[in-house]
Amino acid sequence: MTKGMVEGEKIDVGFSGRRCIHSRNCVLANPHVFEPNAPGEWIHPDAASVEQIVAIAESCPSGAITYRRRDGGPAEAPPVVNTVRIRENGPLAVHAEIVFNGETFHRATLCRCGASENKPFCDGSHTKTGFVATGEPALKQSQPLAARDGPLVVTPQPNGNLKLEGNVEIVTGTGHTIDRATKVWLCRCGQSANKPWCDNTHKSMSWSTEGR
Repeated sequence: MTKGMVEGEKIDVGFSGRRCIHSRNCVLANPHVFEPNAPGEWIHPDAASVEQIVAIAESCPSGAITYRRRDGGPAEAPPVVNTVRIRENGPLAVHAEIVFNGETFHRATLCRCGASENKPFCDGSHTKTGFVATGEPALKQSQPLAARDGPLVVTPQPNGNLKLEGNVEIVTGTGHTIDRATKVWLCRCGQSANKPWCDNTHKSMSWSTEGR
């Protein structure tokens, strides 16, 4: 998902425009490295320490910022617990060893309002459409997982839900785990009466992802 790297002396920095949700986390954290509104190259890997850039990249909510160290330091490690965090009136923030479309990465922000022009990724359309969905849904009874990490395969179903296969915990915006599963189907049409889980409303409304 990273469209090339901007090379630095000790660290290279990558950026994936498709995954970016324009949270501005990077430009607010260090505008010398990530220069807002620059007419040319806007990423400057040598303008901060390796540790600072690693911290910024690993706090990018969408995973759009990535890095490749040249100093012998470790690459980003997958989390100890795979999570899907439910954003109030917004997307699904996934932190896991995500396997999607033949690639592996660790963070992604996925559309759940149904209106993104960049499906399955969020593009901020939930704010334009006035999408309303709680980030604190009720607890669903589940058992502790035997393992909490490992690959999480993300498969958007054509004109349908979002299928996740692998160990995962569904977490509210305030940090409460409300479901644990090794396979789960989440709503991405925005109309389920049981959000964040799919209730097959997409079928009755003939929701389509064609061209997305």
